[in-house]
Amino acid sequence: MTAWLPDHTTLFPGDTSHHRPHHRTGFFTGPRDQTANQTAQVTAAGAAWLASAAAYPRSTLAQWEARPASPGVLPCGSAFDVVNVPTLFGRRMLEHLWTDGPGSGPVATHRGRMLLFASPGTAQRLPSLLDWEEWGGCGGPGPREHSRKGDERVPPLLCHGTGDAVTVPPLTCTSAAPGPRWLVAPDTRTPWLPGPDVLLWACVRVARSAPSPAARDSIFPPADPDANVYDVSRRR
Repeated sequence: MTAWLPDHTTLFPGDTSHHRPHHRTGFFTGPRDQTANQTAQVTAAGAAWLASAAAYPRSTLAQWEARPASPGVLPCGSAFDVVNVPTLFGRRMLEHLWTDGPGSGPVATHRGRMLLFASPGTAQRLPSLLDWEEWGGCGGPGPREHSRKGDERVPPLLCHGTGDAVTVPPLTCTSAAPGPRWLVAPDTRTPWLPGPDVLLWACVRVARSAPSPAARDSIFPPADPDANVYDVSRRR
């Protein structure tokens, strides 16, 4: 018995429909079905796609099958890149991607952050697009880090590409399990992956929809423009 789900298997009771193909042509060809993305466990085809990023895919698959509850580490740059964002900001990105955009690729969570799997080359191109949108500059060595200066609505984004590696969740995990877990698990050998233009669009939508610092709620009631003001600084 294999550790992962058979191909075209869904985890929703009563849903026997097959997964739709993840291929897209163009920037937006229509919103994807949100429920079709929410696969909690990796299928055999999805595991094969993940393993293709490793130097020795067959050995990686054998290790996963022997220890399906253990997370793994995979290099970026060949099969996928990863955009690493804070969890709350990432959830808002997914809301826009699933509701108004073309959808998302595989998505995982780890240590309070969300990992959005993207097309190879995204880690190199997205920083340039972020700079063009006047977002913050690069950080130090390692993954490229971006945040808009003076704007708390845009948290730091880490772009993992060639030369980087990321922790991927176990093949089988539950929402209550500690450690990394899948929000959208890979279920095909050729998953659709968003590119830098799509992720930039999602980031901008989240940033523009967030309330400005000046619009935040105050603990004090609003001032009454018609109220009488008396000068009590002078004593008789």
